[in-house]
Amino acid sequence: MILLDTNVLIYAAEGASEFGPWARSTIAHAVAGEGAAINAVILAEICVGETEPETVADRIRSWGVDILDVPAAAAAVCARAYRAYRRQRAVESGKDSPRLPLPDFFIGAHAQIMGWPVATADPGRLGTYFPTVALRVP
Repeated sequence: MILLDTNVLIYAAEGASEFGPWARSTIAHAVAGEGAAINAVILAEICVGETEPETVADRIRSWGVDILDVPAAAAAVCARAYRAYRRQRAVESGKDSPRLPLPDFFIGAHAQIMGWPVATADPGRLGTYFPTVALRVP
């Protein structure tokens, strides 16, 4: 299984994006091979930008992509990584960050506990805070 980051779905749906061909190819190869999935966090991120969010899940499933819940076991992994991020951000910029974890940390934790790679066009946080997660990037 490969977990698809939110940006992969956005780029696949956009015709003009420079990452569109890569995103569509990544999804197609994953669906035909090891399987492609998103989780509820990714689904929520996609729904935010939609005028009819209740139709998003069916559209994504029609591409052959599974929609999964985030396992409870990912919570501790997510929390550890996010604490490290907050500490690093405070040191580097002196700025505080939200107390609640950002979506990337739920995505990375989910992939880490399952041993899955993540397809993403934005590897920054995932690569830094989840170094054992294999990333598939353009």
